[in-house]
Amino acid sequence: MNHLRIERRQLVCVPVAITALFGVLLLSGCLHAYKNRKDVVRKPARHSLQLDQLLLVSDFKIPRDHALVDELQELRQEIVSTLKLPPQRDQVNVYLFSDQASYQAYLDTTWPDLPERRAYFVGTSRELAVYTFWGNRTLEDLRHEYTHGILHASLNAVPLWLDEGLAEYFEVPGQQVGGINKEHASELATAMVNGWVPDIKRLENITDFADLQRLDYQESWAWAHYMLHMSPETRDVLCDYLHELRTRDNAGRISDKLAELSPQFENRFHVYAGDLSSPTAVIRAQEFGF
Repeated sequence: MNHLRIERRQLVCVPVAITALFGVLLLSGCLHAYKNRKDVVRKPARHSLQLDQLLLVSDFKIPRDHALVDELQELRQEIVSTLKLPPQRDQVNVYLFSDQASYQAYLDTTWPDLPERRAYFVGTSRELAVYTFWGNRTLEDLRHEYTHGILHASLNAVPLWLDEGLAEYFEVPGQQVGGINKEHASELATAMVNGWVPDIKRLENITDFADLQRLDYQESWAWAHYMLHMSPETRDVLCDYLHELRTRDNAGRISDKLAELSPQFENRFHVYAGDLSSPTAVIRAQEFGF
């Protein structure tokens, strides 16, 4: 993790990305402003739960049998088994504030230039950390950010678009709905009707978070879904690619590997992505599920 960067993702408004200091890898969420606050606020430290390679730290007590704890453990197993990831090398620390005000105040004093977001994944040379607060969308936010954590705890590197595509994929409880994000599927279908054409090579060329638009996140999600659900062969392409990233910072372009499998893969994806919003898409995804 010698190349450090920031990514931020907004779940309510259009996602926008920035580059920042402090050697940060990836971030996301939605916050309110306390920009003039000068007092130092500490991150949660009062209570902690150690669960294999996950450390959950909070400023209020969370029972070990809490549904949130179970969800994170199940998500980790889902990610590892679905993507055939190697053993996790690094621990992921999740810091859960009791309220949004405390969370915001901590971010303002630690990274005062960050935009307003509900949750952040921060990867540095010291730790892989997720920051969020207790609220009605905590689980949704944690599924996305913890996915980033698992990927970066297991691999040397992950291409920007694929990192986001997989986080978007696992944000939705895949075993329940075939990994389909209905909002993404609907907006992609509308974009195609209006003349938009997906382009994985363009996504692969994006290396700056500031260049990622909402449609890029949606297309990245659709490519992840395509590779995981189109066929056993496309899933193998993705899993083999991630396996290469276990020991390498660059495994080339996954589009080249998909082209070797099927020279017409882009046309197939265009049809596949346009059909993700159909009533039968969930059934097909579940039939070729996990």
